[in-house]
Amino acid sequence: MEDDRGFSTKSVFLSFLLGGILGAGMALILAPQSGRETRGKIKETADDVKEKAQVYVQEAKGKIVSTLDKAKETLEEKKSALTKALEAGKEAYEKEVSKEKEQEG
Repeated sequence: MEDDRGFSTKSVFLSFLLGGILGAGMALILAPQSGRETRGKIKETADDVKEKAQVYVQEAKGKIVSTLDKAKETLEEKKSALTKALEAGKEAYEKEVSKEKEQEG
């Protein structure tokens, strides 16, 4: 999940989130409004941030589950291929052993 500059999606999202919160906070503090209006805007901003964070978490969970499912599938495929290769090797070994015993006998 890292890009070429070494920033992970998580760090970019957290930076964006913190920047948004700080920017909104500064705008609320510097804007000429009553306390009630300011509190209302703070609540709206907090609700928006909470909603966006929940969406991000759900998307991240979905990606993680998908990635784990793909990894499990790949592991099962590799395990199956390895088991088949081991069985084939065992059969080849047993054939060679029986050929040698026939040649000796």
